[in-house]
Amino acid sequence: MSVGTQKGSLLPENAYRKLEPGEEYIPVVPDDKIVPEVTPYSLLWGIFYAILFSMAAAYLGLKIGQVFEAAIPIAILAVGTSVLLKRDNALQENVIIQSIGACSGVIVAGAIFTIPGLYILGLNASFIQIFLASLFGGFLGILFLIPFRKYFVKDMHGEFPFPEATATTEVLVAGESGGEQAKTLVKAAVIGGLYDFFVSGFGFWKEVVSTEVFRWGQVLSDKLKLVFKLNIGAAVTGLGYIVGLRYASIIAAGSFLSWWVLIPLVYFIGQYIPEPVLNAVKPISQMNPQEIFNAYVRHVGIGGIAAAGIIGIIKSSKIIGGAIKLAVSEFTGKHLSSSENQRRTQLDIKVKWVVTLIIITIIATFVFFLVGVVEFNFKHAITGVLIVTIIAFLFTTVAARAIAIVGTNPVSGMTLMTLIISSVILVNIGLSGSKGMLAALIIGSVVCTALSMAGGFITDLKIGYWLGTTPRTQERFKFLGTLFAAASVGFVILVLYKTYGFGPGGLEAPQASAMAAVLKPLMSHQPAPWLAYMAGIFLAIILEIVGVPPLAFALGMYLPIYLNTPVLIGGIISHFVSKSTKDPELSAKRRDRGTLIASGFIAGGAIMGVISAFIIFIGKQFVSSDWTLMKAIGTEHWADSSGAEILGFLMFIVICIYMYFDSKKVRK
Repeated sequence: MSVGTQKGSLLPENAYRKLEPGEEYIPVVPDDKIVPEVTPYSLLWGIFYAILFSMAAAYLGLKIGQVFEAAIPIAILAVGTSVLLKRDNALQENVIIQSIGACSGVIVAGAIFTIPGLYILGLNASFIQIFLASLFGGFLGILFLIPFRKYFVKDMHGEFPFPEATATTEVLVAGESGGEQAKTLVKAAVIGGLYDFFVSGFGFWKEVVSTEVFRWGQVLSDKLKLVFKLNIGAAVTGLGYIVGLRYASIIAAGSFLSWWVLIPLVYFIGQYIPEPVLNAVKPISQMNPQEIFNAYVRHVGIGGIAAAGIIGIIKSSKIIGGAIKLAVSEFTGKHLSSSENQRRTQLDIKVKWVVTLIIITIIATFVFFLVGVVEFNFKHAITGVLIVTIIAFLFTTVAARAIAIVGTNPVSGMTLMTLIISSVILVNIGLSGSKGMLAALIIGSVVCTALSMAGGFITDLKIGYWLGTTPRTQERFKFLGTLFAAASVGFVILVLYKTYGFGPGGLEAPQASAMAAVLKPLMSHQPAPWLAYMAGIFLAIILEIVGVPPLAFALGMYLPIYLNTPVLIGGIISHFVSKSTKDPELSAKRRDRGTLIASGFIAGGAIMGVISAFIIFIGKQFVSSDWTLMKAIGTEHWADSSGAEILGFLMFIVICIYMYFDSKKVRK
């Protein structure tokens, strides 16, 4: 990609592509130019959005299990506000607003994927437990990532697509530069936003369509457990366009292995077993494809993600060793700063301060576990803090790499693995039952938040690298955003629990429900699906040997097929747009226009998700507890009908055609 080739764009031509030998990337705001970054304006707006979006994201995430990416709607609001106020040189202020505000989504994900599980299991969590678990997890995620910033955002420039960072950067740049680029982005955001809102808000057509809507598809599903599912959202398709065909194909291949090979295979063998296997609640013969995926096949993907992470850690051992060596040299006073490290756009918080803050955070986490979780049992508290530190540190790079490749952080899968490891260890040291479940879920919450923060923060740092923000400034004020987001999440989870409750009959909290379902038998000495994890581990090793990125493939196996198929289609559109002409310059311009359209789709979908969450929340407060937009306009039954599903297929074809032909509008 080379957005800089477009007229009016602020981004350099080599912003998204690999650099040639000796070539250097010069950001929008170069080293020698100083513009306002942290001001009272950017600070106050950033904190405001961190609080506001924490509450919105928590409600939506607990309702449907999806936490929207807050960075994009915050970037849109920041740009819009600066334009309305006619604020000059607001680009870097908007980066800081987005960076502080984006703490909301990542902190929310860490909390709601785990904490509601305590209530579902009949255990209560206090505000201080939720707040401190989120706070310390967020701090560890920031601190563990800082030493790897240079590797991910500078050394690997052009190697990873960074889809979320690309979309957010396009929003910020379009708002600053205006002109044709801004018009293209805004038009796509309006179209993509309305399209997604017509689906998820009004229910005019179905959001997830499958071959089961057809008679032949239902037969395949019933007899062979074969099904094709597709999320027809514009935002997910836009994500696929930015990811590109190569990674999209690998992700989809993992999904196809899960759904078209392993699920039918599990059914073929398991249909003759009359009793439920492992911790399942029904026999395999009575399960549909989705239930088989959740109960058995998904665990292969979790094992693959864990193994891919370990492989990545081994391959990155030189980088990790270099970070440790740098820390030692700074503490011993032997570190000589290179000229590059003195450049404004490469300034990080000094490693000695990073290490000092890590030690302080670990000690604070130990005190929290000792006093607030395990009732002054030193052995249990030390074990808990060791689990948190080791897993969070090792899988920080995994979370960052996943976000850099596909824009999706498999944090729930890694947290599930953390819960299993924690449970096995805690049970063996004598901590089980309700106290063990409390400790395991708090440990899982800290780790989940740390990994979620690491994935989200690498997006912020990549945006700052493209635009020329001082990394040290982003790093310092990320702590402030984490503080306010953690406090907001603790408050809103308690309010939502007292208002609706969690689990069946209340807010579903799907991930937390799954965590609780896995944790309870483990704390009761029931078996875990170790064979499935081992299968995923060996598969990841084989993929690494043959040269296929195991993390992308394992992500495909772990995520539902309906989220991976639109990513593949977006990647295919990107490929055909690139191949629509033999002229390299024209091909680049068309690809760039497609990137703007895809970014608009993502931005529109994100902002409409926020609006939809607020509308539903207000309706439930002032109309009735089961109020929805679909009920209000009478489309509730239509949205689940076969007609709406077929219409969903057709509308998806329409949005894909628009994306392809509008990208080709560029003429030489």
